[in-house]
Amino acid sequence: MLRITIILPALNEEARIAACLTLLQPLREQDCELIVVDGGSDDRTVALAEPLADRIIAGSRGRAAQMNAGAGQTRGDILWFLHTDSRPPPNAANLIRAALARPTQQWGRFDVRLSGHHPLLRVVETLMNARSRLTGIATGDQGIFARRETFERVGGYPPIALMEDIAFSRLLKRHGRPVCLRQRLTTSSRRWESNGILRTILLMWRLRLAYFLGADPDRLARIYYRS
Repeated sequence: MLRITIILPALNEEARIAACLTLLQPLREQDCELIVVDGGSDDRTVALAEPLADRIIAGSRGRAAQMNAGAGQTRGDILWFLHTDSRPPPNAANLIRAALARPTQQWGRFDVRLSGHHPLLRVVETLMNARSRLTGIATGDQGIFARRETFERVGGYPPIALMEDIAFSRLLKRHGRPVCLRQRLTTSSRRWESNGILRTILLMWRLRLAYFLGADPDRLARIYYRS
């Protein structure tokens, strides 16, 4: 059986880390290793995570750096990168193993569902999933997974401040298109609702277009987090 390692980057997540990891406990019983990579939290994130994870790793701040640090500390056959506000389907481990059962399949992702109930969120998630299926590019909200040897072959996540998931997908695409699972991973819509759904859509389009046109990811990160 292919062993899956779940890599979860965290930074000052004491408000939700315990709930997140509690939801992932059934996966540990399905031969999944659970690693939390802390980026230097100054709250109780690490203390709350310790009883609920197989390992806690201290990494440099930044999602790409943290995920690379976690990947470097495991020998799992499949690396699965999750966010702390994501809820995978209960049978996610079996779905991932089936998706990569054939040696020609190197990586994949889930469809995403945003947690809120606003009708516009249904439009957003539908477009996100359709765009990803069309382009072969995945976002971190979709729970990207990859064979460890493929991850190592592409050099892991590029060390950039924003759009690391887009850049990583581009590297993985050189080794084949992703398996796009239609089962949905639920992710928090808090960002969309607190900042305004239309405003967030426009912001993300603006940032993604700027990135594709060659803008500096550090500058884009400042715009994103300021917004």
